[in-house]
Amino acid sequence: MRKPAAPRERRFPLHVHISALFTLLLLLTGVVLGLFNYQQTSQIIFSSSSKLFERIQQDVQQGLDNTYRPIRHVLSLLALDPATRSDHLDGRLALLPPFVQALRDNPKLGSLFLGYEDGDFFMVRPLRSDALKQRFDAPPGAAYQVWSIDRSATGTESYYLFYDGSLNQISRRQRLSENYDPRTRDWYKRARGDGGQITTAPYVFFSTEEVGTTLARRSGLTNVLAADLTLDDLSATLAAHRVTANSDLVLADAEGNAVAYPDSSRLIRIEGSSKTLVKVRDINPVLGELLEGQLNKQDQGIVELAKQRWAMAHRHIQEGGPQGLHLALVVPEHELLADAYRIRWQGALITLTTLLLCLPLGWLASRLVVKPLRALVQEAEAIRRFDFDYPASGRSPVLEVDQLAVSMTRMKDTLGRFLDIAASLSAETRFDALLRRVMDSTVAISEAQGGLIYLLDADSGRLEPQGVVLDGEAQDLEELGIRGFALDEPTLPDWLRGPASGGASNAMSIGFDQAGSFRGLLVKLDSPRLHLIAAGLHNRQGDTVGVLVLLQRDEGDGNDSMLRPERLAFVEAVSGSAALCIESQRLLARQKQLLDAFIQLIAGAIDAKSPYTGGHCQRVPELTLMLARAAADSDALEFRDFQPGDEEWEALHIAAWLHDCGKVTTPEYVVDKATKLETLYDRIHEVRMRFEVLKRDAWIAYWQGCAAGGEEAALAGLRDRLLAELDDEFAFVARTNLGGEAMAEADQARLRQIAERTWLRTLDDRLGVSWEEAKRQERSPAPTLPVAEPLLADKPEHLIERPAQELIAPDNRWGFKLDVPQHKFNRGELHNLSIARGTLTAEERYIINHHIVQTILMLDRLPFPKHLQGVSEIAGGHHEKMDGTGYPKRLVREQMSLPARMMAIADIFEALTAVDRPYKKGKTLSEALNIMVGMCKGAHIDPELFALFIRSGIHRRYAERFMLAEQIDEVDEQALLEKAGVL
Repeated sequence: MRKPAAPRERRFPLHVHISALFTLLLLLTGVVLGLFNYQQTSQIIFSSSSKLFERIQQDVQQGLDNTYRPIRHVLSLLALDPATRSDHLDGRLALLPPFVQALRDNPKLGSLFLGYEDGDFFMVRPLRSDALKQRFDAPPGAAYQVWSIDRSATGTESYYLFYDGSLNQISRRQRLSENYDPRTRDWYKRARGDGGQITTAPYVFFSTEEVGTTLARRSGLTNVLAADLTLDDLSATLAAHRVTANSDLVLADAEGNAVAYPDSSRLIRIEGSSKTLVKVRDINPVLGELLEGQLNKQDQGIVELAKQRWAMAHRHIQEGGPQGLHLALVVPEHELLADAYRIRWQGALITLTTLLLCLPLGWLASRLVVKPLRALVQEAEAIRRFDFDYPASGRSPVLEVDQLAVSMTRMKDTLGRFLDIAASLSAETRFDALLRRVMDSTVAISEAQGGLIYLLDADSGRLEPQGVVLDGEAQDLEELGIRGFALDEPTLPDWLRGPASGGASNAMSIGFDQAGSFRGLLVKLDSPRLHLIAAGLHNRQGDTVGVLVLLQRDEGDGNDSMLRPERLAFVEAVSGSAALCIESQRLLARQKQLLDAFIQLIAGAIDAKSPYTGGHCQRVPELTLMLARAAADSDALEFRDFQPGDEEWEALHIAAWLHDCGKVTTPEYVVDKATKLETLYDRIHEVRMRFEVLKRDAWIAYWQGCAAGGEEAALAGLRDRLLAELDDEFAFVARTNLGGEAMAEADQARLRQIAERTWLRTLDDRLGVSWEEAKRQERSPAPTLPVAEPLLADKPEHLIERPAQELIAPDNRWGFKLDVPQHKFNRGELHNLSIARGTLTAEERYIINHHIVQTILMLDRLPFPKHLQGVSEIAGGHHEKMDGTGYPKRLVREQMSLPARMMAIADIFEALTAVDRPYKKGKTLSEALNIMVGMCKGAHIDPELFALFIRSGIHRRYAERFMLAEQIDEVDEQALLEKAGVL
């Protein structure tokens, strides 16, 4: 059953989205602005309220300070007056003038008084109001009242004394009933127990029924001087700072009693005949609830009190009593934020009006924006179809849409160029040319002015520069000061270190101060700053193989297109394609390097086998290539056709390094044979021991003759002559063992004569030998011991047969033509000592010469590609002679290639001048060349190549590099060429 098609999700045109978004943004902007204005206004109001409350606190604090400080000073001064310690009224009246002066100077001071230890009391009170005068029934004209209580053993006397303003006594009135005792009052008790001044908590004064506080201190040790201080001014201060109509504030003590209030008449509560401070909660329940809560020294904020939100502030003031005072303010939140509410609603109305006016404009603008976008959609569809001929869309007044149209046009061009770059890079086969094409292509497509490429060295791990292109021209790296870096080198710039270590690509600008070793680029580009992109080159495994750096001048016009992300992404894409091509070329190069390293490994192993030929396999290639380059550069007719390409040079290089690879099969003791009797060791030691035995026998014969009664002098003469002969003969044999250029026939005859001497062997020479040697000794019967044997002998067991597999058939497919000795080795002592030239026997000479056969056989087995098929012919022909008498194929000059003839000359010259041959010293330069002249005349080497060898100065350049200083002498090149007949 066919499933019903899923309902298609509805899509709306862009202009609808733009209009809706425009409306929502406008509405959101209005709401945000309204809320922001409301919040900011609220904060401003709260901040202003906070500042107002701080000012109220400061005013109250200052009022308290201004009230208390002068009174404290007055008490401190009056306490020093001796009259304060008088014990009768007349003496205490001396305090009246200073007390009155203090009361005049401090209007807030209600009274000054003294309390004594025996209950006496002395007070001076100003009668400032008619209420006070009426309360104390003061006579007319009275300005001050003195209240004196004097207690003694006879009773208590209490008086009211009234004085006018000039301190003249007007009246004296006795109080018959007096129950006031200062010793029971709190101010007295606290002052007696405190060494300094004390302040009581605010209370209602007993005599004046005013709200105030008492300040007291000791005068002497037992008396207490005190002053009543009214707090009416604080209520006036609070009344002057009302915030709103329904705001309220109060100054209260720690017990919750109101001390100051804007309406001071409400501070005193009458309960029967007593008057006390009213509780704050009785004045204003909201303030009471606030003060009864948990408050800090400073509190401010919005609280809910009595089911209403209030803005409150609270401060604790240290003055005003033992526990200080509390200043509290409450303001209804709706009254405090009335202006903020009004601004919020006004903002909402403005936003709604603006929205209604802008809706049609937004709709029209969205239609205009969408029109070019529709054209871009059609163009994008054409690009998807690879229709790059589709006309470009028109320009748009909207910057982003216009940029999109331009980007689409550029994208079509970029795609085509990118495909062209990928094709051209893939077609390039030469590595150097590939690197140049990578730089040229990426610089052009990225609109840069320069490019620099680094590659990581696989061996050292260093980042090495490979080339730099500036303004389309290749530049010299050394002239610009561009060098390689180790990845852990501190001077490696961070913008290069990241991509080289596998990190992300970098796009940045550098000035002269940051350029470091790259300052040459800024100078060459004539720019104070450079914009650059450093992109890593990664192979198929993701490993970093190098870094591509693109450079752009800073023209000072703000054009930093090189630093844009899209440019960076594009460069990374191009560098990825380039990296794959570079990796392929490097893989081919590494395969060649691997082959070359393997070849040099074989050559090094061959040289390492023998310390006497060490370096031969390395020096011959140098000499061969020097001669080949000279032939390629020569204008001579015989070398005109010799123009080797890269593949021919590669074949010559491999052949030169492998020309002696067959020596790996040659025994070291044959190659290194330094004396005629040497095998794995030098058998001259055995011969010397036989001479020692004969000399011992001479002494034995002498002593035996003496014992038999012979003439001692004659026997001694015979003995000495024999010993001298033996010493001389051994010295001759030892000299013969060293070998040389030639051995005379007379020397060979004397050698045979010495060999006829015999020595007596008493031990079986077949004991303790190897099974192979024992098998060879079986060719002859064992003699009866003791046996007299020749001093130098060629025994049957000295002959070692050649295995059948080493025999070369006359019709072998390689064309070898060699005279193969019957035996593989002939170790006969007389046979070896009789070698006419050098130290090698014919059998050993064949073994050494056989290395060239092994070279050809080994190279013939290698699967060389087509362009290297001639390696075997070149490497295997360096022992051939131009007249066909060489080996192993006895080729003549016409049968040999030019490189093979070059290698023959190189091999001979190196052998003649080498100082590490066991059988001869290295020839001087002139000696070697004169010998080669003879070879040239004898048709052993190519005369034309020898002439080129001399004329091009190869012999001199080689000598300077590889020969000892004492070997390099003067060479008459013209004379050599004349002797060789090649002028």
